[in-house]
Amino acid sequence: MIIVGLTGSIGMGKSTTAQMFKDAGAAVFDADAAVHALYAKGGAAVPIIDAAFPDVVVDGAIVREKLAVYLQNDPLHLQVLESFIHPLVGEMRNIAVAQARSEAKSVMVFDIPLLFETGGETKVDKVVVVSADAKIQRERVLARFGMNLDKLKLILSRQMPDAEKRKRADYIVQTDKGLDFARQQVQNIMDDFLA
Repeated sequence: MIIVGLTGSIGMGKSTTAQMFKDAGAAVFDADAAVHALYAKGGAAVPIIDAAFPDVVVDGAIVREKLAVYLQNDPLHLQVLESFIHPLVGEMRNIAVAQARSEAKSVMVFDIPLLFETGGETKVDKVVVVSADAKIQRERVLARFGMNLDKLKLILSRQMPDAEKRKRADYIVQTDKGLDFARQQVQNIMDDFLA
């Protein structure tokens, strides 16, 4: 089974591209979805985060906006959070890999926004970077509910620049030329993997 790291900065179309890989027959593990599950009511991270960051749990779930305030106020808080979230996500990823192997999948895609930033590229066989023009990226992100320019700048400050990600990629999927164009790129990559 080929293990693929799928990454890209915010607003590049990574989630849509991950779905295209799934539609093309790959197994997909979404790290963001795993974190959402960990933060949800009954999630494994809720009691740990509650102990480390008071007042961020409401009705048994993490309120991400409240947690974001802690993270914005002190960069060390992000390191603390990641120190217990990353191992939990890793356990969920291992379960997904075992499931993909049991289904005889040939390609397993890890959808990981901070793949390069966390050194995750060393744990995959190939890296696919999802990219788009910076103007389109900005328009996409600022159209999201609750997003503003300051939040976008904070997020981008934690992410490796798109140009650097593209240099490190084995494959690039351009998402600013329409869905059909992106879908064809994904199919070409899958064909290459399976050849």
